[in-house]
Amino acid sequence: MKFRAHDTFFIRKGWLSKGMKYVQQNPCVFVDKEENPMDVLGIGANMVKALRYWLQAVGLTTEMSGRKREQHFTELGKCIYEYDKYLEELGTLCLLQYKLATNLHEATSWYCFFNCFEMNEFTKEDFIVQLQKFIDEREPEVMPATRSMDDDFMCIVNTYLPRYKSNPNRVSAENNIDCPLGELGLVNIASKKKKTYRKSVPAVGQINPWVMLAIIIDCADGKQEISLNDLLNKECSIGKIFNLDAISLLDILHEIERLDEIKVIRTAGLDVVCIKQKRSFLECVERYYSELQ
Repeated sequence: MKFRAHDTFFIRKGWLSKGMKYVQQNPCVFVDKEENPMDVLGIGANMVKALRYWLQAVGLTTEMSGRKREQHFTELGKCIYEYDKYLEELGTLCLLQYKLATNLHEATSWYCFFNCFEMNEFTKEDFIVQLQKFIDEREPEVMPATRSMDDDFMCIVNTYLPRYKSNPNRVSAENNIDCPLGELGLVNIASKKKKTYRKSVPAVGQINPWVMLAIIIDCADGKQEISLNDLLNKECSIGKIFNLDAISLLDILHEIERLDEIKVIRTAGLDVVCIKQKRSFLECVERYYSELQ
């Protein structure tokens, strides 16, 4: 489990694209002794550390063990760098959200927030209590300081809540401090006065069915059938990762059905999704990008 590895810096617009660009040029960019990473990336030392972390947390790169600590693209990272290196597509953001919110080891607080934290309206204190319980049940020996959990919570809020909502009077049109994942609409403000937030269901009509199919196939882990309940409520399911309710989940599944890739069966006491074609996660991702061309 890992906490506060972002050093309080959430993902800024342009960061991941810049990181991928320089990892492509030099896998040792973050630890190069000949070229100062701050000069190459144009950001401060703590931001360099945060960007190095975020590239791995969202599944774009992996850091190889060894003396040099080189970073290399994951298979998903290669695909995104080829087709959407500037992260302009909503489907790309959905894929990054999936990888981030299922990354128990690198982004533990994000994993807990989306998979195990059941409150739809909450305060920081509500989440900290649940996070402590989550850690205590799984790895009590790694319990972090309260400050680290506080910082993780605020980073989660800043990841998904655009500044025009939290500080509308202090944001200019040229400001690029927002996190691109805020476009998914997964967190909103419930009450500024009470400092409460709420989880929100995204606009499912904007979510591409090939992206959702890729995630379903990944969750099915080789099986050709998965229950609706698992898709809605199981850890790392699309229901959990995207705050879906039963209606929005079915809307997404019916869109995938139109591709003739799945069949939703709700007869004879069954509530399952049958995956009709044997495709891989990456095959569906590449199909998504090919249809954008």
